[in-house]
Amino acid sequence: MLREKRILLDHGSGGLATKKLIEGLFLRRIGNPVLSRMEDSAVVDLPPGRLAFTTDSFVIDPIFFPGGDIGSLSVHGTVNDLAMQGASPLFLSLGLILEEGLDMDLLEKVADSISRAAKEAGIVIAAADTKVVGKGQADKIFINTSGIGTLSSVTSLGVEKARPGDKVIVSGFIGDHGACVLLARSGLPFEARIKSDSAPLNHLCKRILAATRPSDVRLMRDPTRGGLATVLNEIADASKTDIEILEESIPVRPEVQGVCELLGLDPLYLANEGKCVVVADQEAAPAVLEAMKQDGLGKDAAIIGEVKAPVDQQGPKVVLRTKIGGERIVPMLTGEPLPRIC
Repeated sequence: MLREKRILLDHGSGGLATKKLIEGLFLRRIGNPVLSRMEDSAVVDLPPGRLAFTTDSFVIDPIFFPGGDIGSLSVHGTVNDLAMQGASPLFLSLGLILEEGLDMDLLEKVADSISRAAKEAGIVIAAADTKVVGKGQADKIFINTSGIGTLSSVTSLGVEKARPGDKVIVSGFIGDHGACVLLARSGLPFEARIKSDSAPLNHLCKRILAATRPSDVRLMRDPTRGGLATVLNEIADASKTDIEILEESIPVRPEVQGVCELLGLDPLYLANEGKCVVVADQEAAPAVLEAMKQDGLGKDAAIIGEVKAPVDQQGPKVVLRTKIGGERIVPMLTGEPLPRIC
């Protein structure tokens, strides 16, 4: 049991205090046969197949927000990056940078959240590290992760694979995470209660791929920073196509729409941490939609548009058909409307 109530520089010394922090706080919560060996690197057995590998860092402010925290977010974000390639997440590494003076109760809550999120996603935390910096040299806690997963030889997804006629499908309401963090950070007196959508998408993605032939799903992407608009622009640019989306088909919660209207924001650009965008063959799109709706994380899924052949020489673009029958170009995000969103 740790006696200290706050993180001390000594907790990053690599000595006795570090040992007590790791064993007394972290291993009690996220320990497993691999991690508990406390070696300098993990030795793991990998099943046959190709590997997917990703890395990410999390600096979100505030650390706790409705629907999640930096701990669960770090697991979900890494798991989802693997899942978007069609991979089954297997192993995760954690690197934690802690600020001197960090409340130990807060760190325990983050560790508990990491443990729950890893179990839900079915991923093993195989390696971890902690570092402590002086007061004011970081903002409470930053987390860096890396993840490894395996995928079958027949799974081959990529943003360049979108073709004219393909359907664009989103797994649910967009903008929840961005609106949630904005409200949690601002302290503005909004009556809206918006929760982050932070969640692991690997089980949903597995269900999608199981419901279709390997070539039917062109790509999967999670629209995090930059939101739906930026992901669609990336797809259009990589595949040299246009993408047309229908405003009336895009699921946006009334609360999120209201916050956006009051603050002059566009939900198309708000971050998501538990949504999946799928581009699929038009004949397979109904099966993809049905597979999504059978999962709790995809029950509000919708077909929102279609991939089109370019109609002019101005380059690939995303076009929004408005509810009143007009259209507007939806460019990629420029600037940073809400820093430290993840």
